[in-house]
Amino acid sequence: MKGKILAIIPARGGSKGIPGKNIKELNGKPLMAYTIEEALKCPEIDRVVVSTDSKEIAQVAEKYGAEVPFMRPAQLAADTSKTIDAVWDVLDRLEEDYEYVVLLQPTSPLRLAEDITGAIQKALENGKDVVSVSKVQDPPVLMRQMDENGELTPLLTEGSTVRRQDMKPWYRVNGSVYVNKVERLTKTTSLNDNPAGYEIPRERSLDIDEPEDFELASYYLGKRILVLEM
Repeated sequence: MKGKILAIIPARGGSKGIPGKNIKELNGKPLMAYTIEEALKCPEIDRVVVSTDSKEIAQVAEKYGAEVPFMRPAQLAADTSKTIDAVWDVLDRLEEDYEYVVLLQPTSPLRLAEDITGAIQKALENGKDVVSVSKVQDPPVLMRQMDENGELTPLLTEGSTVRRQDMKPWYRVNGSVYVNKVERLTKTTSLNDNPAGYEIPRERSLDIDEPEDFELASYYLGKRILVLEM
């Protein structure tokens, strides 16, 4: 019998790049609503908690079904604050024990419940922590650094002469899903410490970081609705 699984959605109020990003409207709903709704669809997750220092974000979170049992302390909501500290703040203050914690960034609105469930199941099956990854379009062997004189230096020299179609796929951690065993978190300062990867398609791996990312997310969400209506 598995232990309890807690989903934490970290959503602080301060965002210098895009003010109010976590609750900015995207296709008629606040950005973070997409993450809350998909988390609530996962049968493996026992509780969905939002960690925030913003009363406005807390109200939105509760409106869409998440819990906000307490506010995040200001010292854990600064630009330099680490996400893992916010995770431990939640774990320490809740009155229940959990075997696994699932971190879901609110800036990944395209990931689906099946992606979250798949990552959780992989963690339960292989006993390792799991992070979501997606294939990169341009492998590192094709990348170059350019100096002020225009001179190019390969990022990697090994395999630089291999044909593109013969190259092994490369993956990047996309930040959509982190699944960590709570017991292991006590021995590390990172949510990304030697995990296994769980692949999520690129079209569901968008992280909202720049204003134009909202336009791209809006396009993909609209395309998804059209497919469902066909």
